[in-house]
Amino acid sequence: MAHAPWSQRRRPSVRAVVMPAIPTLSFLCVLVLIMLVLFSLFAGFINLERLPHSSSLQNSLARNNVFPSNAVEDKSGLVPSGGHSRKNDLWVSSLSKFYYGCSSSSNKFSSVEANTRPNRYLLIATSGGLNQQRTGITDAVVAARILNATLVVPKLDQKSFWKDSSDFGEIFDVDWFISLLSNDVRIIKQLPMTGKKPVANPYSMRVPRKCTPRCYHNRVLPVLLKKHAVQLTKFDYRLANKLDSDLQKLRCRVNYHALRFTESISEMGRTVVQRMQEKNKQFIALHLRFEPDMLAFSGCYYGGGEKERRELGAIRKRWKTLHTRNPDKERRHGKCPLTPQEVGLMLRALGFGNDVHIYVASGEVYGGEDTLAPLKEFFPNFYSKERLLSKEELMPFSSFSSRMAALDYIVCDESNVFVTNNNGNMARMLAGRRRYFGHKRTIRPNARKLYSLFINRANMTWEAFASRVRTSQKGFMGEPNEVRPGRGEFHENPSTCICERSEAKKMAIFNQRLGKIGTSKSGKTNMSKGVEQEVDMQVADDEEEMSDLDYTDEDVTLREKGEYNGTNSDYDIFFKSDEPELEDILSD
Repeated sequence: MAHAPWSQRRRPSVRAVVMPAIPTLSFLCVLVLIMLVLFSLFAGFINLERLPHSSSLQNSLARNNVFPSNAVEDKSGLVPSGGHSRKNDLWVSSLSKFYYGCSSSSNKFSSVEANTRPNRYLLIATSGGLNQQRTGITDAVVAARILNATLVVPKLDQKSFWKDSSDFGEIFDVDWFISLLSNDVRIIKQLPMTGKKPVANPYSMRVPRKCTPRCYHNRVLPVLLKKHAVQLTKFDYRLANKLDSDLQKLRCRVNYHALRFTESISEMGRTVVQRMQEKNKQFIALHLRFEPDMLAFSGCYYGGGEKERRELGAIRKRWKTLHTRNPDKERRHGKCPLTPQEVGLMLRALGFGNDVHIYVASGEVYGGEDTLAPLKEFFPNFYSKERLLSKEELMPFSSFSSRMAALDYIVCDESNVFVTNNNGNMARMLAGRRRYFGHKRTIRPNARKLYSLFINRANMTWEAFASRVRTSQKGFMGEPNEVRPGRGEFHENPSTCICERSEAKKMAIFNQRLGKIGTSKSGKTNMSKGVEQEVDMQVADDEEEMSDLDYTDEDVTLREKGEYNGTNSDYDIFFKSDEPELEDILSD
């Protein structure tokens, strides 16, 4: 039954009162009505998500103004309450359909028979964890091609920090690897034997990082001609970033097509993806990177007081070559991973509601559940492989760090949105892969600009804070053309292997503007010259909009010097750093 409006519902009680009391009671009714309206207006601010205060680490963070404590219960609506994800291109880039991976070789690329010389065998010893080793395997194939040599299936690092005893065939499908690359490089599983001995005793040596083809010819080829078999040790990032087009495309064929996980790993990875999709069709995968080793290596301070300084300081002593850093300076320059709470704030500000399902790829998180609690408050639908798989299902993988990392790799790759909290090896490899396979949404925090927002967010309304976060993240959302071709590590930005469907883009804009397109007898689209020019202008406008990314004075200065990379200068922090990544150090 429909309810009568407030005014009608009040009239009977008013008529029942003697006449002198009417003005007083009317005034009271109006006052009550006003109070009810005000209460309803502010109800959204009263029902705030309350973040836990029990953790000593979080209390310390608040005291040190890393997480201002008044932001937790702020009555201005600084912390969002509930909400659903915004629909405007949060989950996918509207331009992604115009790009595709293209890694076929040109007609100038000679056959494997013509390129391979007899009695030249290249052996590779990779270094680091799974994704660092992946870079080494990819570049090893190209190095063998440069040296006109036969490649022996690379050895995986079994002695580094992770101490994973898996060999190549236990992680990757070795037969597929050899077969798919059979037209590019000759690959064998082991050195040929003459009687009971190998054809040659491999000579061990190491090449510099980012060694060019000329470098390989000058340093390795003379030894290879004399010894016939050379093993390159600690082989990670030992090939130049810039190579000719056919060699770059060979890199892509290796990384995105030939390196396929074994069936047991692939099947379990698909199981985790399927279980995430059963809970919700769309999900975010977050590579959190908030492990004790990562934090210690960063040299940053996360507000945990003397206990944190003592614990992380003890870990830092493992690396005698690390210099002392200024934690505040590192954070200002965007070189510190975001805390779990900061990641949650960023994602909510971008528009992801608390109904979003999140898969977290992470090792041991510093501070444990207390540290994760704020992120779980923002996103209650919080999962990991340990939560989605039983102990029995995980048993064949749990004792092998590379196999566990491979499961995370598969889920992160298949996620609708991938969020990385640090520019490590896994982040770079997945960013490149997701660009190659259609520019799937990949979000990287613009930590330099977000730093000041996190520090000052208690002085802003939630709407102002969210707006500034969205502005700061322009150029860090995985859009096509965010990074100029040739910038960054090739594994992260494989621009040579990404092609654009320019005509398809024009057709899409044309369809949008003019509706149904007429066709001629030949089947070609009828587009007047004036309309074609208009569409070309729209395409140009779209491309210009991609580079219009909240320029700062520093950006303009970089552009004038010719150092601007087509997006915010903040991105160069990741590309210009000569400091090794954590995995590089741990593998020494």
